[in-house]
Amino acid sequence: MLKHHNQIPATILAVVDLILANLAWACAYWSRFYWFNYPETWIPPEMPYIQAGGAVSLLTLISFGFNGVYRPQHLTRLVSEIFRLIKGMIGLQVFILSIAFFYREFSFSRLHLIHFIAYFTLFLIISRFIARWILTILHQQGVHILNILLIGSSDAGLNFAQKIRQYRSVGLELKGYVRLNPSDQLKFESNISLLGTVEELPQIIKQYEIDQVFIALTADEHSHMPLIRELLYDQLVDIKLIPDIGVFKTLRSDVDTFEEIPIVTLIESPMVGWNRIVKQSVDYLGSIVAILLFSPVMLIIAVMTKITSPGPVFYKQERMGLDGVTFQTLKFRTMRIDAEKETGAVWASKDDDRCTPFGSFLRRSSLDELPQLFNVLKGEMSLVGPRPERPVFIDEFKKRIPNYMLRHKVKAGITGWAQINGWRGNTSLEKRIEYDLFYIEHWSVWFDIRILCITAVKGFIHPNAY
Repeated sequence: MLKHHNQIPATILAVVDLILANLAWACAYWSRFYWFNYPETWIPPEMPYIQAGGAVSLLTLISFGFNGVYRPQHLTRLVSEIFRLIKGMIGLQVFILSIAFFYREFSFSRLHLIHFIAYFTLFLIISRFIARWILTILHQQGVHILNILLIGSSDAGLNFAQKIRQYRSVGLELKGYVRLNPSDQLKFESNISLLGTVEELPQIIKQYEIDQVFIALTADEHSHMPLIRELLYDQLVDIKLIPDIGVFKTLRSDVDTFEEIPIVTLIESPMVGWNRIVKQSVDYLGSIVAILLFSPVMLIIAVMTKITSPGPVFYKQERMGLDGVTFQTLKFRTMRIDAEKETGAVWASKDDDRCTPFGSFLRRSSLDELPQLFNVLKGEMSLVGPRPERPVFIDEFKKRIPNYMLRHKVKAGITGWAQINGWRGNTSLEKRIEYDLFYIEHWSVWFDIRILCITAVKGFIHPNAY
């Protein structure tokens, strides 16, 4: 729905961006070598820059497309759109610098690239404000508006009615809903208009110039389906169905077809196809770099662990990872060797008297986790993902916390979205699961990089790390 509705605006934006990239590249040339050429230096020929401008335009579309600049959901909010543009600009710079590094036939000015980035960023911001201003005027004139009608009162329908209002700026207008039962009116908020009863459907569609009808029925309301089908049979509107999936928690849901049969995916791991290869490649290369970088630190920790308390340097513990497969996670030993002899398997707590003095420091600084880089190198863990838990605890958590096992649709990680937001240690499991599922639902390479950067800045030391 949203994808098709915004195909033309998104295409126009892409064409405008291509033109602006060429314009910014040309302005950067004149700015660098004519307007601000102090002290005056040799001015290179213009033709190589003109030829490079065409390549830069194509790289702009590739980078912006890869970073979701033209996806409809990112065009609804200016902040989200600008954030995507920034990501696209970073990707574009990486492309340009990479190609310039290998291209030796002509040496392009680095200062010219800085001018280009400045001009292009300014042009993009101005173009987005103008585009939104034009869309607002068009919507006020009734152009590029999609009038939507909702039938039914399922939870999925209520959720749809609340979220569709976020897309009014791109021309999606929920005119109201049609009541199937007298009690339906109590479920909807007062700012969602009641347009009539199901028997009045043809008149409502004509009066409000409805373009699309969304049917969202509860199990009890399916008895109305024959009547709805009969009333909509000769109406020139698009008809869409919002399935009521009840207690199912969706995870990266999607709709596909098989031999013309619609298939609705409720739960799916994001780590399939190229996603899996990219994720594994980043983990493999990242773990090698991190091991080399932290090897002096790990050597010092190993020596200090050995001389400050009797027992082995490393500690292995069974944890559960991808698809419920268990593995032995590796950590620096922070507790006495007989720590669970009397208590059995229990969670660590703040100021845990089972920890050695040096072990307490390692836990507070999260340095005891560094050996898990070898788990990542072996393919048992990822750099980023939900933290792995012990099977003995999982048997309890999965009975008490809904959707707990969905976190095992990806590899466990050394750091994660929940951890950098403070949900670690003895904190709310429910909130931790909420953040873990948010990560899985919105996974991307950029999201992983963002989490790793935040971890590097403030993720090691935290009040809840113990």
